[in-house]
Amino acid sequence: MSPASNSAWRAASVRRSARAIYEQRTSPSWFQPRMRPVTDCIHWCILSPVRYLFLSPRSNRELGIRRRYEALVTIAFVILCSPLASTHLAAQWVKYPTAGVPRKADGKVNMSAPAPRLADGKPDFSGIWTTGEPFDRRGRGLSSPKDLPAPRDSQTAHHAETPGDPTAIVGSRQMANIGIDLPGGLPYQPWLAALTKERTDNLAKDDPHIKCLPDNFLRAYGMPHLLKFVHSPGLLVVLNEVDAGYRQVFTDARPLPEDPNPSWQGYSSGKWSGDTLVIDTIGLRDDTWIDWNGSVLTQAAKVREQIRRPDFGHLDIQVTVDDPKAYTKPWTITLTQRIVVDTELIDEICAEDEQSLKHMK
Repeated sequence: MSPASNSAWRAASVRRSARAIYEQRTSPSWFQPRMRPVTDCIHWCILSPVRYLFLSPRSNRELGIRRRYEALVTIAFVILCSPLASTHLAAQWVKYPTAGVPRKADGKVNMSAPAPRLADGKPDFSGIWTTGEPFDRRGRGLSSPKDLPAPRDSQTAHHAETPGDPTAIVGSRQMANIGIDLPGGLPYQPWLAALTKERTDNLAKDDPHIKCLPDNFLRAYGMPHLLKFVHSPGLLVVLNEVDAGYRQVFTDARPLPEDPNPSWQGYSSGKWSGDTLVIDTIGLRDDTWIDWNGSVLTQAAKVREQIRRPDFGHLDIQVTVDDPKAYTKPWTITLTQRIVVDTELIDEICAEDEQSLKHMK
């Protein structure tokens, strides 16, 4: 397989696997595999014992008694366990109504309602989120990191007026190039400019996402997967449905560690400035990809996020990156998120039945 066709095969594979879960969320077939074991259990655990109970050979009295006894025990076990089975079937939660959602008179989500508050009066970022600036590549054929949207039009840019559709989650405008809206693009150091060009030209064949490695939090904001924020005074936890990923942001203004061991998500400490949570992160790994083109952060990076929840339905995240090893100067972008309601995270374990790596050798 040529490098071009190999990359194309992997890109298609990743796109299919990334979208398959969302296309199934409302499909009746989504529930059929979960129903099959129950129907099989009814057949083998109830019908078969009943058959033995009433049709056991009467010529062997001892065998008939034993079979009827075993059948009655089996039926009793199934009856006792059936509530557990029905609970399992009802626990998929992909359409379960989200509590506390402000709605208009017509039942639609009121995206501009006031943001909820924590017990200490600060904005509560809790919720399930997806990009507020989606760019749907699905109608463009086989997508690649070269497939870019037009720059943002500041005159027409506005917050989405409806929640994200959990059956049609797509990547953001910034997924391929996180600096697409910066005049002149990201201020790469010469070595990184050459590297991102090479990675874009070879269709990002070395992308760690394809190899089932974790997505850094900056990249996760724009990927076609759901993020769940769990917020309490003192701690913000971000759950990523891909590979059961997580990030911790301590909001007690603790000092950042000195000489930290590099990690995928770094070390994050936040403090409030009015209703804006200011998060500083250090301790990232070298060559941490932040977009599909292969732009990276290094161990020298300092990342500052300023997160606001202006209303119920939106998050505004201003990101400033200061990484002198990779960029000639600090740069700042704004990423937006919008709420997703009446659904839940669904496991997406990349390495489960993974088929791509064998084509990369």
